[in-house]
Amino acid sequence: MTAAEKSPDACFRTAVVPAAGLGTRFLPATKTVPKELLPVVDTPGIELVAGEAADSGARRLVIVTSPGKDGVVAHFVEDLVLEHKLEERGKFQLLEKVRRAPGLLDVTSVVQDEPKGLGHAVAQAERVLDDDEDAIAVLLPDDLVLPRGVLDVMCRVRRKRGGSVLCAIDVPKDQVSSYGVFEVEAVPDAVNPNVLKVNGMVEKPAMEDAPSTFAAAGRYILDRAVFDALRRIEPGAGGELQLTDAISLMIAEGHPVHVVVHRGARHDLGNPGGYLRAAVDIALDSDEYGPALREWLEQRLSPDWAPQLTQYE
Repeated sequence: MTAAEKSPDACFRTAVVPAAGLGTRFLPATKTVPKELLPVVDTPGIELVAGEAADSGARRLVIVTSPGKDGVVAHFVEDLVLEHKLEERGKFQLLEKVRRAPGLLDVTSVVQDEPKGLGHAVAQAERVLDDDEDAIAVLLPDDLVLPRGVLDVMCRVRRKRGGSVLCAIDVPKDQVSSYGVFEVEAVPDAVNPNVLKVNGMVEKPAMEDAPSTFAAAGRYILDRAVFDALRRIEPGAGGELQLTDAISLMIAEGHPVHVVVHRGARHDLGNPGGYLRAAVDIALDSDEYGPALREWLEQRLSPDWAPQLTQYE
């Protein structure tokens, strides 16, 4: 079954995944392994994100890399030697897992030569789009949104209301300064109360200045007009082009922007704490790993638990 058949309401053909960062918060592990390939249980984070895009109808994945990060793209290339060895040894479950990533999507890479911000990274994808593509999805690989399905809701909103549609999560008030935060208003005719109109965005506001508690969650369906906006915004701090500034310009010029508030889980794979929570969350839902992990966690979190030291003479 093709991606389009799985998600007939898809409003984008290409999903863009910015993956040019150095992963400094995971050093020394990311000294040789790109952070996007660190396994969440047994699957690299970028494969999870690619699977989410494929489930929502994407046909192509554009990975924005930096010089020296060829391994991220290589994960989506067939390894016929490895596949043959697994098949010879009868390891068919592992073979299925190895074949999963290359079979998800057509993968293209573009290089961001310098770290000039998320907006600059997204802009690199324009040159590989087909002329008839009027929207793209942008999925940040550091953000794992569970359960899947929010992209489908976002597509339905775009089909009904046009413009661009973003994903938001509702965060505690004392955490707003860690996020890009939306200024929103209700949509009078919306059947879904989690669909809101965006009037502006504020990047990492002080708690007292935050216009809401709705924060960006790393999922965007962007009208192609975003590329024109990216060409016209000015670089911000550190000479970086911010996607937030391009979206703000589009709003100021009358481009409709809405958010869908995701009420499920969102894990930040870009820091070790969020990465660990994501691994536990996914493992608990796994038939293979969940039962044993749940039993161990119950024992480990019991107030009666205490490590037993082996005594040696």
